Amino acid sequence: MKFRQGLAVTLSLLLGLTLSRDLERVEKARFCTWYLAMNLNPADGHIMDYLECWDQDRFIGTYKEALSKDYLNRVVWSHPISYIALVRHQAGEIDAVKVFRFIQGHKSLLYRFENDQRKVVTEGGPLQESISAMAQNLEDDPVFSVDGDLAFNWVYANNGVRIVLTGGHLSAADSNDENTHGLGNHISFGEHTGAREISNIHDCPHPSCTNIAKAM
Repeated sequence: MKFRQGLAVTLSLLLGLTLSRDLERVEKARFCTWYLAMNLNPADGHIMDYLECWDQDRFIGTYKEALSKDYLNRVVWSHPISYIALVRHQAGEIDAVKVFRFIQGHKSLLYRFENDQRKVVTEGGPLQESISAMAQNLEDDPVFSVDGDLAFNWVYANNGVRIVLTGGHLSAADSNDENTHGLGNHISFGEHTGAREISNIHDCPHPSCTNIAKAM
């Protein structure tokens, strides 16, 4: 499967909409209708950090550039969903996919990002996972280098990450170690202060960390 357009190291969020709660009992989300909710490209000059639009009813980007630049479809974002797929694509080709089932179906992403603070929102790990043999730079990918379920709005001290996997490091609520990494990051303390769209995995807590990989 190919996207028509895209840039290197780009991540899309596809949402699976179901018509029946019974579909949540199946082990593969093959009966869903999938819609593009968000696309993240950390190289497009726009930064979708923790503070940018995740919990707001706003449209980001354009349909024409939905797979090559930052994009958020406010209609899909506000629609009740049961499944979510995280899809990594480079140069227009998909190279990694993970599909998750929400513990509580039929709530929108807008509702979840407004209300689910430091909460694990999926269960059972990935229902489906596929990584291409040609995929590169996976060793520190915040989605595809770790296991576990999805957690939303992981706020710790004055830092925050919108989407993180539970198999990575989850900082305590009062910790200022700048050591939780995922999608939609904002760090408000220390050497690495600022907005990060995608923060690569590294187990290197502040202030002891002196060899940190540059986050995007």
